[in-house]
Amino acid sequence: MNKGMTSVHGRGRTVSKLRKSHNARPPRSRQRTGSVCDSDIDVNLRIISYDDTVRKLDHYYGIVKRQLLQNQSITLGLFPLSSQEKEVADIRTTIYCAASIWSLFQAYRRIDDDRGKAYELGQSCVKCMRGILNCWMRQTENVENFKKGQNPKYALHSKFHLKTGKEVVSSDDYGHLQIDVVSLFLLFLVQMITSGLQIIYTMDEVTFVQNLVYYVERAYRTPDFGMWERGSKYNNGTPELHASSIGMAKAALEAINGCNLFGEKGASWSVIFVDIDAHNRNRSIFETLLPRESSSKNVDASLMCTISFPAFATHDQMLYSKTRSQVISSLEGKYGFKRFHRDGYGTVLEDKRRRFYHSAETKEFEKIECQWPLFYLYMILEGMFKNNEEQVEEYKNKLKPLVKRDKWGDPVIPMYYFVHKDNVEDEQAEPGSQYRQSSPEGTPKNLFLWGQSIWIIASLLMDNLLHINELDLIRRHLPSYNRPRKGGRYSAFQRSRYFVKSKNHKGTASDLVVQVVLIAESMRLQAMMATYGIQTQTPHEVEPVQIWPPKELVKVYQNLGVSEKLGLGGRPTRPIGALGTSKIYRVCGQTVLCYPLVFEVSDFYLSHDMALLIDDIKTELHFVGKYWRLSGRPTVCILIREEHMRDVHFRELLDLLAMLKSGYCDGLKIRTGRLQNLIASSCIEHLDFMNAMDIDLDITPFEQLQHASIGYQSLTDVPTAITYSEDSMSFKDMGLQPTPEVLSVLRSVSTLHGQTQLLGILLRREGRNFQVDGVSVEVRLERLLQEVSECHFWGAMRLAAATLNKLYPSVSHITTILVQGCQLTAGYGKDEILLDKPVQPAEIHDLFYTPALQAHNVVQAVLQQEVVLYCGKLIATHTQLFNGILNIRIGWVIKAMTYYLHDVCHGKESIESLAPNEVRRLVVKVLSIDEWAHKERLTPQQIRVIDGCLGRTPKRFYEKVFHILSKSTEGVRLCDQLLPQHPTISEMSSGELNFALTVQSLLNRIQHPEYRQIVVELFSVIATILERNPELKFLHELNLDQIVKEAFKMFLKDLGREYTEDMSSFYNASQVAVTSYLARAIVNFMLTGDVRSEIEEGLTFCKVS
Repeated sequence: MNKGMTSVHGRGRTVSKLRKSHNARPPRSRQRTGSVCDSDIDVNLRIISYDDTVRKLDHYYGIVKRQLLQNQSITLGLFPLSSQEKEVADIRTTIYCAASIWSLFQAYRRIDDDRGKAYELGQSCVKCMRGILNCWMRQTENVENFKKGQNPKYALHSKFHLKTGKEVVSSDDYGHLQIDVVSLFLLFLVQMITSGLQIIYTMDEVTFVQNLVYYVERAYRTPDFGMWERGSKYNNGTPELHASSIGMAKAALEAINGCNLFGEKGASWSVIFVDIDAHNRNRSIFETLLPRESSSKNVDASLMCTISFPAFATHDQMLYSKTRSQVISSLEGKYGFKRFHRDGYGTVLEDKRRRFYHSAETKEFEKIECQWPLFYLYMILEGMFKNNEEQVEEYKNKLKPLVKRDKWGDPVIPMYYFVHKDNVEDEQAEPGSQYRQSSPEGTPKNLFLWGQSIWIIASLLMDNLLHINELDLIRRHLPSYNRPRKGGRYSAFQRSRYFVKSKNHKGTASDLVVQVVLIAESMRLQAMMATYGIQTQTPHEVEPVQIWPPKELVKVYQNLGVSEKLGLGGRPTRPIGALGTSKIYRVCGQTVLCYPLVFEVSDFYLSHDMALLIDDIKTELHFVGKYWRLSGRPTVCILIREEHMRDVHFRELLDLLAMLKSGYCDGLKIRTGRLQNLIASSCIEHLDFMNAMDIDLDITPFEQLQHASIGYQSLTDVPTAITYSEDSMSFKDMGLQPTPEVLSVLRSVSTLHGQTQLLGILLRREGRNFQVDGVSVEVRLERLLQEVSECHFWGAMRLAAATLNKLYPSVSHITTILVQGCQLTAGYGKDEILLDKPVQPAEIHDLFYTPALQAHNVVQAVLQQEVVLYCGKLIATHTQLFNGILNIRIGWVIKAMTYYLHDVCHGKESIESLAPNEVRRLVVKVLSIDEWAHKERLTPQQIRVIDGCLGRTPKRFYEKVFHILSKSTEGVRLCDQLLPQHPTISEMSSGELNFALTVQSLLNRIQHPEYRQIVVELFSVIATILERNPELKFLHELNLDQIVKEAFKMFLKDLGREYTEDMSSFYNASQVAVTSYLARAIVNFMLTGDVRSEIEEGLTFCKVS
């Protein structure tokens, strides 16, 4: 054994001699021939002694046979969690066992004559991976249902019967929804197929794997139970969004995109396709969550498996380093790594008879969490991939005393180390002081197979029997721009020849060029654009290339993964995003370019605002330029319609197009030109799966408008849209009148807004099909909506859209907000609806069209949708605007906008009557108040109102509240709501997102935004006093309303005024003045006897400030 192995094996015995009869072979003199991966392996890896290599490999072959293959199911090839388990197979363990066997298979391929061992190992892998596939393919109905709504009860199972493959535990009794398991399977499936193993046999299996891709594509919005199978750290059955699951899904999507499941000899229809926009959303959310694991877990050891081997899910060095250092500093111990803080698994205090914990029970496990040596192995693997010998040596030495031995002398990795019940109190008093015992799993008689698998992989690398490039054939450990280029017809996540690596751009394309094709709807529009120097093409001129609406491409993708035999319906009808529409497609012999969704004319009124469209075009181009990760340049189609000519903002569109022609758009490199000239450098996706299908596609390409003559030659000849206005008149009282009376008034009213109101009354009372002069109410309203849209009468447009229950056709912006760690609240007052997890499109109607919101103001249903959309786009691109905001309460954001418009700017218009682009500017304005409040000389009260509406808090605010609560024995009271000390601080920690959300829900009970901000200031003052006087604590309820009231009384007294309920003068006082009165009120509160120091309680460790 070489020195590298001795340090892990211990005692330095040459174990292979003990088993000579098992592994003996005659001496060899033949030189090895080239291995499959020779071209990729460093020259330093030449094998000096062929015989020595064979002996080492045979040594590991013996270990794999005894420790792993001995426990493989004889029927399906699955593995249990531990060797004593004879009934239940664990899928995650099975995948790691397969990876370990495969790594030895890869190592054996270096030598010329392995006596059939490599083939045996390879077939064991195939059997294992096919066993998993076999079990999951019995659950195709679950996969189809899960695709539609990500319901945990339809999750693929993570446990099966070891021999029969049948279900052993229901989704009600166990958290099967573990996105990382399916992703891990896909990841190693690609690695193994790349090595030449034939795992997938039939097209039915190809179809199923394509549906597994759909299964994990929405990981970014799917709360699951995570790697530890328990969901939140409270172990109460609640799933969470886990960064480790999302990162694993991102890695799997990158790996499997364009992979031919039949290997090098496969046909074009056995290729797997990935939605690049779904991948980007997973990437975005994963990087947003890091270094946090979830809402309840600030840090988790599972992230090491995600950012390093096997996923290598991020190559952003700053994020990687921050996450890694947080895991090591927070979780590493003498015996391994904790999984996460307050993890009760395996501790002596955990009641193993109960599946779930009681409230606040996790506090009991603090400082005695079990430590897992498994993660020392992951750190060794990370060191090998990073070529960090010091790290490898460090963790080998840490692992050495923890490793046990079986009767063969083979190393055995314990599952975890726990604190004995007699030492619990001492360990909690002084963490790390007590000896720990090893778990029942991970002993010679009961092997922990996951740990053994990772040990074998690490040992093969350390003994130079395996190179990192043989373990990671698809080069996940390298940034995409350093991976070998893929050949073939399919897009790949990697650098194209146009990408230039840059330190400032984190490995993305610093000099990426976005190609832009300008398509004019008609020849006369083309001629008119030419007079302004803008060269465009018509749909006829780009032929044989077709221009498609994105919804037509959705129809094509619906056929990907369809199987009547399996009951699978193909790709769900999700829209194609900005990145997907930037590829050029070859479909059934046709070349196709799709225009982006922003040019789709929907029945939601936003598409009629030209200024909004111009902003969206810029945003779209920058989004594509920033997040493009495929070979070839992105090609964006800008569609110019004749209706755009009539818009008052058309000149701004011309300015934008002229800027694009210059080659830049706000710093982004642009190349405009004829489509035929741009195709060669574009990213081209071949949808070959359509060639194997005998179906007729009902596709409607974008059609060119035909005119008798070219017509308009100049912009001055174009009739501009009229600026429509009318006297606003409310017909709300007509809701109390009988229907004949309403009909009579309707026939006499000429104003569009008035007609909309009256038709709305009839629709709600009589139904959509009620006839008015031979036409249904619904049709009348649709016609009216079209009429007010043409003349940009925004107030009537919003009213008509709300009356017809119109919905914005996407929920991605809602998901974007939620996965950024913010909650979202729709509605007003007591009828607010809180959103804390992603919703399905079908649920959106009930969110905005509630009876309470309809009664308050029917227009709010669409206005709130509009503001949610703007917030979703802003939080993705300008995250700093939402600093200090944990709950975006849409009704209150609109209240802040109204306040700014009317009370600060003294405007007369209502928000509902503004153009959408003006509403968006208002949203940005109130969110960026810190940047302009001083310049525009806002009063303290105005600042407090806007900040209070937004729910903004200062830095470290929630840590301060946690400290206050820890000093308040009876809790904190606000607005007759008590925030108790226990179980709040017993169950949560100060930096935990869930604690912050709990405090937010308390503050949200306040109905006056100015008062809310005063309370926020009060918290800060109390925290400062407690920090300066750490010996103090409150013995009774800390009543915040009482303290604010006392401060206000003192404020009035100093001004010589009588007490009044109107606190406007107090709200308008400077922050310094308010802080002063609040501090005096707190001192008075303390002097009433409601506070005591630790000295008075006889404690000797008081620290007097």
